Amino acid sequence: MRLRSVWAVLFVALSLLAAACAGGGTDTTADASDPAATGSEPAAGATGEDLSGQTIEAAAVWTGAEQESFEAVLAQFEEQTGADVTFTSTGDDVAAVLGTRIEGGEPPDVAILPQPGLLADLAEQDALQPIEDVVGSLVDENYAPVWRELGSVDGELYGLWFKAANKSTMWFNTASFTDAGVTPPATWEELQSNAETLLASGVTPFSVGGADGWTLTDWFENVYLRTAGAEQYDKLIAHEIPWTDDSVKTALERLAEVFGEEDWIAGGASGALQTDFPTSVTQVYGDPNDAAIVYEGDFVAGVISGETEAELGTDADFFEFPAIDGSPSAVVGAGDVAVLLKDSPGGQALLRYLATPEAAAVWAGRGGYTSPNKNVDASAYPDEISARSAEALTTAEIFRFDLSDLQPAAFGGTPGQGLFQLFQDFLRNPDDIDAITEKMEQAASKAFK
Repeated sequence: MRLRSVWAVLFVALSLLAAACAGGGTDTTADASDPAATGSEPAAGATGEDLSGQTIEAAAVWTGAEQESFEAVLAQFEEQTGADVTFTSTGDDVAAVLGTRIEGGEPPDVAILPQPGLLADLAEQDALQPIEDVVGSLVDENYAPVWRELGSVDGELYGLWFKAANKSTMWFNTASFTDAGVTPPATWEELQSNAETLLASGVTPFSVGGADGWTLTDWFENVYLRTAGAEQYDKLIAHEIPWTDDSVKTALERLAEVFGEEDWIAGGASGALQTDFPTSVTQVYGDPNDAAIVYEGDFVAGVISGETEAELGTDADFFEFPAIDGSPSAVVGAGDVAVLLKDSPGGQALLRYLATPEAAAVWAGRGGYTSPNKNVDASAYPDEISARSAEALTTAEIFRFDLSDLQPAAFGGTPGQGLFQLFQDFLRNPDDIDAITEKMEQAASKAFK
């Protein structure tokens, strides 16, 4: 069964809620370094594993603050093992970059993939090494069963989930809200009312990172989950309903209530389409700031801390993605999964290390990160903001995995085509919903053949 099938999403809904942040008061350092405590393979370096002289390459989409945080994780691995680890940022076009490297016979040892659909594609191409014997018992010890399911293709374990995300958070400049006299909204109507008030106060309401198409699909997924409901969301993931369905059009109509207001968006649609994700965050927290609100996941906190002078909890805060027409609490989530592309001892050791609470705690302490490793102690997170975001993830009435991440990569996860491109087209012209849904359905039908 392909990973992107709808049963996996339903299983996530039942299982992920207990997995994202449950720490249980565990001492992460002791768990990561004491094999007797974990009952599984020791972490790399925990028993003096010596990788001196070995060079390992790890590749991921991360740039900016996220790259710096992952490099901090790798630095601790290097210190413990003596290995020399090189990080390669693939940018958003990870499928093309890895595909070229694989075809050329020079893949990185380890890659961290942002889409389960890409994991399935690579596994079906025999491009991945099975990792049951490498980290299987660590996965069972440190993760809820859903993460094994999501890391498996046809019952074989290929992926280790290293990072999770609450992608239903809207971040705001607290001073802009205070100056305008508005408070965090709970409903879509209140969000629109706030936007009008912020604009009247002299601040553009929204910063949108439209140069990265995935930010736009994330906007849609949150609106769709709240307007269409979980069952329709699952059907759309599996392409059991077409993208021309009325439920899709209704969600796009609601999204157009924001995207169609040029003066609500910093730089208008054309400016947003030239704004990448990190810049969309720094626009909200500059001095002076260019906008008051930026929507994206909990990893926004890492950009705020790493690339701005704003202080989390004082200058920067978030509210949950608003309810639409009385919709229940809902969270769209995602994650990044590590895979082994070479059967190398160094790559295997790095994967074992990434499976430990010790590795996760490095990034958790830097902010902008939620670990799916259930044995990461809650105290590893640096502030109340991070803890609150994690709590929202674990207590939501409805959870669904990022829709585009569960699509075939050519449709759901490749810059310049599929949903990324089509939602950029929608941002340019949010009025012709019939035309854009026809194009979405054509692209989906081709990808699902």
